[in-house]
Amino acid sequence: MRLGITNDHRGYKLKVELLEKLKKDYEVIDYGAKGTENVDYPDYAFKLGEALANKEIDFGIAICGSGIGISIACNKVKGVRAARVVSLEDVIETRGDNDANIICLNENMSVDTAYNLIITFITTPFSNQERHIRRINEIKEYEVGNER
Repeated sequence: MRLGITNDHRGYKLKVELLEKLKKDYEVIDYGAKGTENVDYPDYAFKLGEALANKEIDFGIAICGSGIGISIACNKVKGVRAARVVSLEDVIETRGDNDANIICLNENMSVDTAYNLIITFITTPFSNQERHIRRINEIKEYEVGNER
């Protein structure tokens, strides 16, 4: 399994800590900022989203100050379903119901909490229930119908 990870300046510290843990068991590609100097999170969100859309990675991890801004930017890439999560319940719901493919985290999480959320995210299967498939297909159709 190939994971992509990205961050802005505020997510840098957590990304470095997560990379150390994740690289023990997964191939992880770093698309994020390389330090704490102020950067624009959309630039890094789009890199991760494009890597996912191009099937270079199986899942993505995005980190910014709140996790919200980077999730909004990731979701602008066609085919991305990014979810900002703060609990295991959030992770299980978004994977099971939405087949989310990028997990978005805030910088203030402990590395252990973030790691547990990520592992749950990548190991929780999509439910494949008809109603959820239908809803995801509606999103995909909207994306195609609104391409410019």
